[in-house]
Amino acid sequence: MIRNALAAALATALLATACRSTPPSTSGIEVAAPGEPGVAAAAAHDAMRARQAEIRQLQRSQAASRRAAPASAMDSFAPPAPPPPPVAYAPHPSSPPPAVTDRYERPGDNPVQRTAEQPVSTFSIDVDTGSYSNVRGFLRRGMRPPADAVRAEEFINYFAYGHPAPGSRETPFRVTTEVAPAPWDARRHLLMVGIKGYDVPKDVLPPANLVFLVDTSGSMDSDDKLPLLKRALSGLAGQLRPQDRVSIVAYAGTAGLVLPPTPGDRKDEILAALDRLQARGSTNGGDGIRLAYAMARRAFVEGGVNRVILATDGDFNVGTVDGGSLETMVADQRRSGIALTTLGFGTGNYNDHLAERLADAGDGNHAYVDTLQEARKVLVEEMSSTLLTIARDVKIQIEFNPATVAEYRLVGYENRMLAREDFANDRVDAGDIGAGHEVTALYELTLVGSGAERLPPLRYGTAAAPSAGGAAANELAHLRLRYKRPDEADSRLVETPILRSAIGTTPSASLRFAASVAAFADALRGGTHLGDWDWSDIAATARASRGEDRWGLRAEFVDLVERARRLVAGTAADEPPVAIAR
Repeated sequence: MIRNALAAALATALLATACRSTPPSTSGIEVAAPGEPGVAAAAAHDAMRARQAEIRQLQRSQAASRRAAPASAMDSFAPPAPPPPPVAYAPHPSSPPPAVTDRYERPGDNPVQRTAEQPVSTFSIDVDTGSYSNVRGFLRRGMRPPADAVRAEEFINYFAYGHPAPGSRETPFRVTTEVAPAPWDARRHLLMVGIKGYDVPKDVLPPANLVFLVDTSGSMDSDDKLPLLKRALSGLAGQLRPQDRVSIVAYAGTAGLVLPPTPGDRKDEILAALDRLQARGSTNGGDGIRLAYAMARRAFVEGGVNRVILATDGDFNVGTVDGGSLETMVADQRRSGIALTTLGFGTGNYNDHLAERLADAGDGNHAYVDTLQEARKVLVEEMSSTLLTIARDVKIQIEFNPATVAEYRLVGYENRMLAREDFANDRVDAGDIGAGHEVTALYELTLVGSGAERLPPLRYGTAAAPSAGGAAANELAHLRLRYKRPDEADSRLVETPILRSAIGTTPSASLRFAASVAAFADALRGGTHLGDWDWSDIAATARASRGEDRWGLRAEFVDLVERARRLVAGTAADEPPVAIAR
C-alpha cells in the first residue's frame, strides 16, 4: 500500500512538472493507473509535446495565411459588409474566461447632488469618441466589454444631434438647451446642453503641417493594427493639398524618420513611405514622440495647423514609459503651438487610458479606429474638426436654482470634472472645439415637488432653500461657458439663463436618441440609473428616434444594443466571454 501511494505521488509530481514546462492543452489526456507511474508520466509528457507541436504548426499556418491575404480587401473606404454573427463560446470546464489585457481607467459614475448643498456643477468639454468605437469592437466580436471601457460622454458625442450653428464667426460656437421629461421616468427631466462650432470647408483650411507618428512595434503585427492604420492614414493623405506638409516618423525599439516634411500633392511619395512600414521590435514611444515634435518644429507653419497624429495600440514598453513624463512632454509642445491627436488601434494590449491622457494634454482629440468606415469618419468626413481648433479651454459651469431643482446628476464627464474655482482660472487646461464640432452634455434633473428625489432627507435637515423672487423664480439654472480664441490667452464668458417656462412636454427626436445612447452606456456599466427601463426600451426608443442616418451609424447603434442584450441575457452563446481589463 505504501509503495503504491508513493508511486501515485511520484506520477502526480512528474505530471505537474510537465504541465508547467509546456503550454496548457484543452484536449483530454489519458493517464495510466496510479500503480504505473513511469508509464503515466511518459504518456502525459508525449501527449503534451505532440499538442505543443500542433499549436506551433497552427500558428505558422495562420501567419502564412495573413501574409498571403490580398491587400485589396481593405483598400476601399466603402462601409464594410455586416459582420458575421458572434461565434458561440464554449470554454473548457476548467478554462477561465479570456483575459483582455487592455488598460482602462475611469472613475465611478457622477453622484446625484442635492442642489441645496451643491448648486454648482463645473466641467471641461470633451470631443473624444474613442470609447464608443472601442466598445463597438468588443460587441462585434461577441464579447461583453469591461465596464471601465464605457465613458458615457464619448458614447453621446459619437453622434450628431443637429445643434444649430452660430450665425457668424464672431462667436466660434452657439449654445442651446432643451429640457423635457426623462424617458425612463416621467417624474424626472433631462437637460440637454448642445454646443455647435462654426464649420470651415476643407478647401479653405489654413495650411497644415502634419506629422504621422506611427507605432511599428511587434505588438502592431495584426490585421486590425498596422495594416488598418496604413490604410487609414492613406485616406487622410489623399485629402492633402500642395500647401500642406506631411512627415512620417516610425518607432519601435528605436525611432526613425521615414519621410521628411513633404508637400501634400506628392502623394506617390507619401503613400510609398506608408507602404514601407513594418511591425517589429519593442515600443519606444518616448523617442518617437520627441522625433515627431522635432519634425513638426522643422516645418512649423505660422497661423496654420501644426499637429502630430499618433497612431498606436498604446503599448509603450521601453524608453520613456511613464505616463506622467509623456504628458509633460506633450503639454510643453502644446504651449508652443503643436497639438497632438491620438488614434487607437487593435485589442489585446490597447492602452486606452494613456492614449486619452496624451490627447488631453496635447489639446487634441482621441479616436479609436476599428474599421475603414471609422477611419473615413474621423480622418476624411470630420477632417476639419479633427485638425482645426476654433476654441480652446472650453469650460461649462451650471448653477442650479434650489428653489426649482431639488437634485441633479451629470451624465458622464467623470474624468473632466473641475473645481468650482477652476472655471475662471485661465491657467487651468480644458478641452478644445474643432471646426464644425458638436458637443452634447446631459443632466438628469429632479424638480422640487416632483416626489422623485433619490436622496433621503437628512436627520438634521439642510439650510432652507432661498425663495427665488422676481425673474429668478422662473429659472431652473444659469449656464456659463468660458473659452479662448486660438490666438488669445484670456478667456471670454458666455452666459444664459435656463428658464422653467422652456420645459417641453415631449422630448425632441434628438433628445430621445441622446437619452437612449446615455442609457446604453449606463446599461453596459450595470444599469443603476435606468429605473424600470431595459435593453428593449433602449432599442425601441433609439429605433423610433433614429431620424436622418446618412452613414447608417444610428441603425448600427440599434444593432449593438441588440447584441449587448443577447450577451447579457446569455442567448448569444451558452456562456458568452467577458473581457477582463487590467
